Amino acid sequence: MAELTDIQSLLQIMARLRDPQGGCPWDLQQDFASIAPYTVEEAYEVADAIDRNDLVELKDELGDLLLQVVFHAQMASEQGAFDFGDVVASISSKMQRRHPHIFGDAAVSGAGEVSANWEAIKRAERAAKGEQDNSALAGIARGLPEWQRATKLQSRAARTGFDWPSAAPVLDKLREEVDEVQAEFDAAAAGADNRQRLQEELGDVLFVCANLARHAKVDVGSALRLANHKFERRFRAMEAQAQSSGGMQALSLEQQEALWQAVKQAEKGRGQ
Repeated sequence: MAELTDIQSLLQIMARLRDPQGGCPWDLQQDFASIAPYTVEEAYEVADAIDRNDLVELKDELGDLLLQVVFHAQMASEQGAFDFGDVVASISSKMQRRHPHIFGDAAVSGAGEVSANWEAIKRAERAAKGEQDNSALAGIARGLPEWQRATKLQSRAARTGFDWPSAAPVLDKLREEVDEVQAEFDAAAAGADNRQRLQEELGDVLFVCANLARHAKVDVGSALRLANHKFERRFRAMEAQAQSSGGMQALSLEQQEALWQAVKQAEKGRGQ
């Protein structure tokens, strides 16, 4: 079979998979809602390949993400709503419209002004569609992962001047919120039915953590992925060392903690 490298070949493959006569049974059962989780998952796998600086894997993951776009476009085409060409035309038009300093006569002094113009153009686009929401927070998608939405909400609010001047007061706020969580745990231990309050206070802690990451110019998702990788790496090392003692379940919590510290120190010795 000849090598397929153009987008038209991919579109034809997707159309065949969705062909009611002889198509793939699994693909034919799907709809927008059932495919959406895969779309989100593929986007995260792209981010993971970037985090690992694995360009070979990135190529494959970008292909998987592109397939998601093609899949949605094929289903929309079957309904007569739009097709892949319409998707391309839409984003092409948007990119030209939102870069007037490249495709028009506007002048900018730097990346900051580009971002400001971008947001102004987005507001104008929403107004042209008849949207009445004039809040600085308008247009932030509710389908975003909540940590990402928290950061966007904070960034938008900051543009109006509603922001901490530095990381120091954010750290103070974090300590305050942790104290409030501790108070709710204490109340629960004393018999209080405060699950809702505990949830709210934990949410406040996470929200402030997202704000702290924003002040540090650190992406919350990337930071959490690194923490997850670190935990997984260390825990797997603990499991390997514990095998000679009957496995992790055979160790007391104190022994497990000692093993964790040993693995942690060994990593530090290797510069990890």
